[in-house]
Amino acid sequence: MSKNLEVEICCGSYYDTLQAWKGGAKRVELNSALHLGGLTPSLGTLRQVKKNTGLKVICMVRPRGAGFCYNMEEFEVMLEDAHILLENGADGIAFGCLTADRKINEKQTKKMVQLIKSYNKESVFHRAFDCVTDINEAMQTLIEIGVDRVLTSGLKSTAIAGAETIQYLQKEYGEQIEILAGSGLNAQNVQDLIRKTNVKQIHSSCKGWLPDMTTCSEDVSFSYRAKEKNACKEAIVGDYEVVDVVLVKKFIDMATCELAFEIEKEDEKVLKICYDNTALPEK
Repeated sequence: MSKNLEVEICCGSYYDTLQAWKGGAKRVELNSALHLGGLTPSLGTLRQVKKNTGLKVICMVRPRGAGFCYNMEEFEVMLEDAHILLENGADGIAFGCLTADRKINEKQTKKMVQLIKSYNKESVFHRAFDCVTDINEAMQTLIEIGVDRVLTSGLKSTAIAGAETIQYLQKEYGEQIEILAGSGLNAQNVQDLIRKTNVKQIHSSCKGWLPDMTTCSEDVSFSYRAKEKNACKEAIVGDYEVVDVVLVKKFIDMATCELAFEIEKEDEKVLKICYDNTALPEK
């Protein structure tokens, strides 16, 4: 595998970024409210990350959950948030603006890219791209506007399911815009994805869970993980999602294993050796 492969870890808090940093990550996408798909992070979170890590930080700018068709008021807030984050050390902004008919909102996208470029930072169009009706039209529009990178799962719920489309995007547009593959990637499937698509950048949440025993009482639940009516009776209901440092290390180790393309999937012994990075089988 190319040593130039870039790994990005999706983070929802300052704690998450510390786990990503300790696990060997160099770049993160910083959000809040990952259970909503990721919203704009707080300024305090960004400042702590830049102060205490050497991470490259791409900040999400997304004012609400659901879709990506924003009214004037919402977009004004997005521009202001982007300005504040860039002023305070963000290395780039991830955003996505669509029209009601699921095309790139050119006017809003141009304004956001112009703002980002005025700081000489990176512009990333996030997985709003996976909702467009015409990938070629959308990609050509983003290239013309000057977007640096597109995060995509190939218009499917996971990058593995959308591997064929990701492969096409990388082959057709990879020399003009960076293709970042993400959604559902982990240490067990990342080699398959890279092998099938030849992407140069990958994105993962490396998600684990921590308990908060105040999440549920006898009659009240604030859980967002469990959906069952009697969720509070389950041991997992107090959990909230975090980046797991062990999963980050394993993900990066597998993604950057030089023998990724020489290993037969069925050979579990060889796969484990490569996974652990403790030894390399002879060629």
